[in-house]
Amino acid sequence: MPYACTFCEIVERREPADILYEDDEVMVFRNRLRWVPVMLLTIPKRHITQAELWADMGRVGDIAVRMGQEHCPRGFRLLSNFGYEAMQSQEHGHVHVIGGTFLGEYA
Repeated sequence: MPYACTFCEIVERREPADILYEDDEVMVFRNRLRWVPVMLLTIPKRHITQAELWADMGRVGDIAVRMGQEHCPRGFRLLSNFGYEAMQSQEHGHVHVIGGTFLGEYA
């Protein structure tokens, strides 16, 4: 059986998500984790790896910045985790948009 990708399941509407933005190429939804007030995930709808995404960010970067500006007008971070030791839990390439609070020097 092929690997089940949670993000692909969300794109196909087989898994629930609080979707904030969607077009033909990109989707943004709220992260189920709530470590900070705003935790969004910006993904290409096509399944690619983190490395493939960062080699050609395409519209994902533009949309991530736009969502950060909209949901965190006082400031936000964009980040991606690469691999187990960096806490990457999904193989599907994605960019986190985090903010909604002062992130401090250790956040």
